[in-house]
Amino acid sequence: MNEQNAAGDNLYTLIINPGSTSTKIAVYQGESELYRETISHMQEKEMLDKRIQEQKQDRKEAILQSLKSHQIHLSDIGLITARGGLMRPVESGTYEVNDKMISDLSTNKYGEHASNLGAVIGVELSRETNEAPVYITDPVVVDELEDLARFTGIKSMERKSIFHALNQKAAAKKAAAALNKEYEELQLIVIHLGGGISVGAHAFGKVIDVNNGLDGEGPFSPERAGTLPVGDVIKEAYSGNYTESQLKKRYVGNGGLKSYFETSDTAALEKRKDAGDTEIDSVLRAMVYQTAKEAGAMASVLKGRVDALIVTGGIANSSWICRELENYISWIAPVLHYPGEDEIAALFTGAYNTWNTGTKAKKY
Repeated sequence: MNEQNAAGDNLYTLIINPGSTSTKIAVYQGESELYRETISHMQEKEMLDKRIQEQKQDRKEAILQSLKSHQIHLSDIGLITARGGLMRPVESGTYEVNDKMISDLSTNKYGEHASNLGAVIGVELSRETNEAPVYITDPVVVDELEDLARFTGIKSMERKSIFHALNQKAAAKKAAAALNKEYEELQLIVIHLGGGISVGAHAFGKVIDVNNGLDGEGPFSPERAGTLPVGDVIKEAYSGNYTESQLKKRYVGNGGLKSYFETSDTAALEKRKDAGDTEIDSVLRAMVYQTAKEAGAMASVLKGRVDALIVTGGIANSSWICRELENYISWIAPVLHYPGEDEIAALFTGAYNTWNTGTKAKKY
């Protein structure tokens, strides 16, 4: 065992994954997880009403309090890895956080999202330790689209690659292992079912087409409207009833299931469906229908040569939704289910393997 691998057995790694209403963290010693915690901010309405960058100190203090409660000193941390946010498009991989990345994230240059805080908080904590290296892996802006996938019907507009890259890549690699293949040998369709829904066509290790799961297109989801009729959007924009920020919130955050039922809690809605609510039944079926239609489009992108479809994300814990979805898509290829998401483990693996093997991280 070389010196770095030996040191790796005792290395403490902090993982930071900020979401819209929570901050997930974990600490590993070597390759063993010591603990993980989801710090909920649902009761901190005053904080959540702030702009994303204004939430930084509150979230940072919550992380420090969590470490303290588990008797872990910040000085113990030798490696930090965080969820990547909205930056310029990058290729898949692990990146060392640098000043340029921090500038883009902290100024919301490419958009505002809670994930922008991960690397920013990571760097601040690093400065309070012994300058532990800070990494991100597969941020939401991973861009491997083939050229034809970028076109829209307007010359000045291009389709953007914004999706659940971290979990999609992790689930695809898990499926490849189950199929006794390398990820780079396969053609897969990965369906991430969460607060947003993204459906990606993975061809030999690259996501060559995927819907913009944040604010662009595709199926509606618990919190997002997905593709909308352009004419109706224009009418709402010029109706005088909404500011720009209100309209964006209407489509992203308050869209999808939340628009219909004022809640994005899919499990609770499914219980109401089971109790006989026919409107909820119809809307949930419509969400499944649109998701299946997107998967069918990705099968065309892969020219029908699909080794497997993978269903992942939090909503994949619903056996009813998975069964309904499979009724539409099982003709394409075998369907594999990896419910939930383990972005914490994926972030750890990317950073730890880069550090432990001495591999040079990619530069932003």
